[in-house]
Amino acid sequence: MNPKNRVIVAMSGGVDSSVAAWLLKEAGHDVIGVTIKTWGDDECRDEKSKGCCSLRDIDDARAVARKIGIPYYVMDLSDNFREKVIDYFVDEYLNGRTPNPCIECNRHIKFGVLLKKADELNAQYIATGHYARVGSDPCGQPEVIHRGLTPKRYFIREGVDLSKDQSYVLFGLTQEQLSRTLLPVGELHKKDVRAVAERLGLRVFDKPDSQEICFVKSGYGNFVKSYAPDRLPGEGAFVDEKGEILGRHEGSHLYTVGQRKRITIQNPHPYFVTGIDAEKNTVVLGREESLFTHDMTVHRVNWILSPRLGEVSVKIRSRHEKAPADITGIDKDLVHIRFKDLQKAVTPGQAAVFYDGDKVAGGGWIL
Repeated sequence: MNPKNRVIVAMSGGVDSSVAAWLLKEAGHDVIGVTIKTWGDDECRDEKSKGCCSLRDIDDARAVARKIGIPYYVMDLSDNFREKVIDYFVDEYLNGRTPNPCIECNRHIKFGVLLKKADELNAQYIATGHYARVGSDPCGQPEVIHRGLTPKRYFIREGVDLSKDQSYVLFGLTQEQLSRTLLPVGELHKKDVRAVAERLGLRVFDKPDSQEICFVKSGYGNFVKSYAPDRLPGEGAFVDEKGEILGRHEGSHLYTVGQRKRITIQNPHPYFVTGIDAEKNTVVLGREESLFTHDMTVHRVNWILSPRLGEVSVKIRSRHEKAPADITGIDKDLVHIRFKDLQKAVTPGQAAVFYDGDKVAGGGWIL
């Protein structure tokens, strides 16, 4: 079969990627199933692991591949995952920010390292079970053609099933990555994906969706402690917004903006985390109204559509409702965003993703 028709499908052992593989085979592609092993052997032997490489997940993916008649491999990318995802995750918490490891995993692992593996297998495309869609428009930009890229501008669109939409976590993909990405379940609703799997007799048809962060078992604080015990900040101070000490905490890495838990200060009105100074190991507390703002700054911006000023819709969390806002300034990869309505708990380290209708215009990381 023509290698231009060959596609590597990242199979997690869940229903979405399983149906994605079948849909691509039905469409006439030469499909190869791959499970990405992201963790060490001891973790992967743990049947209760929530990670992407548990024995059960690998067995499920292999069984699906056998059922639909495609070759299947397990690729050990644990070193890449540790460097690009785990280290980033731990560093962000220790630096007073709240990370989103799924976005970095997509950018560096699923659509980065795996794309290089696809080249080794003479595959033109990679595919996942994300609920999003890839579109393209004609692009006559001379610099694009000069670099040898296809004269199209690729973009991400929201999935048809907005209740499962995952376009937010794909904002970091490059034009090269997007031009070689297939997202077949983005055109379906979740209930229809499960119905297809059940009709095919795939044992994963009713498998629960994965929840939270795949490699964190018992809270991110415990994970950071076990991964970097010699870097923990230790006990520090709770302070109010004027800098007055209110009490003590066990480490600033245990907190995120908007948090109410772990605050032991007694007060008739509840305190919320309104800021974190990791260098001083202080956690700033304030009233709930202090969490609301019209403005934020976003850096390391990746533009999928052309850079722009003016009105967009913005998500500041994956399950956040898109909020109307204006991009009021662009300076290289840094932009200023002003929301039309107050937004709660704009959190440093989280992603801000800009939408033009159902298209992802771009996104970056909140400062």
